[in-house]
Order: sequence, then structure tokens, then C-alpha cells
Amino acid sequence: MARNFKDLHEREILALAIALEEEDGRIYADFSDGLRETYPATAAMFDGIRGEESNHRARLIELYQHKFGEHIPLIRRTDVNGFVQRRPVWLVRPLGIHVVRKQAEIMELETRRFYEKAAQQVSDASIRKLLGDLAEEERKHSAQAESLEEEHLSHGEREKEDAAQRRLFVLQIVQPGLAGLMDGSVSTLAPLFAAAYSTHSSWNAFLVGLAASVGAGISMGFAEALSDDGSLTGRGHPWIRGVVCGLMTTAGGIGHTLPFLIPNFHLAMTSAVAVVAVELAVISWVRHRYMDTPIVSATLQVVLGGVLVFLAGMFIGSA
Repeated sequence: MARNFKDLHEREILALAIALEEEDGRIYADFSDGLRETYPATAAMFDGIRGEESNHRARLIELYQHKFGEHIPLIRRTDVNGFVQRRPVWLVRPLGIHVVRKQAEIMELETRRFYEKAAQQVSDASIRKLLGDLAEEERKHSAQAESLEEEHLSHGEREKEDAAQRRLFVLQIVQPGLAGLMDGSVSTLAPLFAAAYSTHSSWNAFLVGLAASVGAGISMGFAEALSDDGSLTGRGHPWIRGVVCGLMTTAGGIGHTLPFLIPNFHLAMTSAVAVVAVELAVISWVRHRYMDTPIVSATLQVVLGGVLVFLAGMFIGSA
């Protein structure tokens, strides 16, 4: 069972402080390792911060040995109430640069508060002095991080890392989302309009479109998630990509299905065709904006495919 911080003695407080600095040092090492390939400048920044944590740990161990001997009991943050639980870094790869910097800020804030509270609780002058000094150093650590950032992140390096961040966003979010949107918008056209032309019933067309959209979303979601675990390609967590792809596939089909909730069949059909035109235009723009596809080429590819599928559904439904 976890203990309350107020019940810890000076020896236990120092042992806990040593464990915290060791954990923070390892986390910063994980940050650096996870970012080195894509964000080398930020990785170097976290190497510098890790050096600061290593210095804190060494000073704490030296004082502990002087006061209490060689054996340091293992007291972890999970053994004491009040600490924020940190998700292991290896579970959240690939690391996002802004998320990592935010987590580092939270770590430093929590550690500073720990030292401030610990300094108030101990009575030994030398222990109180060291804890107070470390609290002040943690307070300045944000400024030190900024200086490290200025040292390692020049304007050119920032531009490189921003470009890398955009590439990751395209790989992990835009590509699976665009694939789903295209599939949902195009593949559901044939069954939807075939049902519409064969029955001339808005409600029947809506049910077919809804079933086709949901089914396509589930199918595309699993296909994307199972196609690549992201470990080699850097495309991110497979289930995140699967969810993005599945939701966008469903959304792509639902868009031109909703107009068939209009009871008047001819009005519903006209509205659905208008929605299809907007969807194809949006897909063309996204391909141009994020996939660097020339706008004319993107428009021809998307619109031509959509028109062919639409015509197929119309002719089949009219047969």
C-alpha cells in the first residue's frame, strides 16, 4: 500500500529523490533516443537536460552516503501517494515532438514541487539546503531548457524539424484519412445510386447507402490497421491509422447518403449529386495540399474515378 508523503523520514525522502532523478534521467534518455532519427537537434537538447538530472542524482547520493551509509532503499513514486503516473515512453512511439516537450515541462514542475515540499518537511540543515538548492535549480531548469533549445535549435534546425513533423502528420493521419475518404466517397456511389434508380425510394436508397458506408468503414479500418505495424515505415500506431481510415471511409459514404432522408426522391437525388461534387472537389484539394499532387492531375484522377463509379451505379440501377 502506498504511503503518504508526510509520513516519510529524511532517509526515505532522500532515497525517493534519488529514485526520481534516476527515473527522470532514463525518461530523458528515452526522449533523446526516440527523437534522434527524426529530430536530432531536439534529441541533443534532451541529452543536455539528462546531464543536469545526472548531476542532481550524484549530489543526492553523496549526501545520502554521508548521512545514512551505503545502502539506499528502493522507494519508487508508486510507493508514495500524490505523484502523477507517467505512461512508459516505449508505449507511445513514434514520439511527437510537441507532446514530448509538454511532458518534460510537467516532469520539471512536479519535481520542483517535490523538492519544495520535502525541504519543508526535513529538519537536518544539510539535507534541507540540498533539497532547497535542487528546487531552485528545477525552477531554473525551464530557462536552462530554453538556452539548450537556443543552442541546439537554430532557425534552420527548427525548419527541418517542422518539416519532419509535417511529414509524420501526413504519413500517420492524412494518408490513411485520405485513403478512407476516397474509398468511402467513391466505392459507395455504385450501390447507393443503383438502389436509388432501381427503387425510386429515398428511404431504400438511404438504407443501402448507410449499410455500404458502415461496412466499407469497418473493412477499410481493419485493412489499414493490419497492413503495417508502423515499426519500419514510421507510419504510426496501426490502430490509430485504422480508426482514422475507418471513420473517414464511413464519413465519405455518409455524406452523399444523408440527402436521401429527404422524402421527395427527385430533390434527394439532386442534393446527393451536389454533395458528391463537393466531396470530389474536397478530396482533390486534399491530395493537392498534402500529397503534393498537381491540382489538375488530382482533379482528373478523383473526378474521373467518381464519375465512372456513379455512371456504373446509375446504369445498373436503371437496367
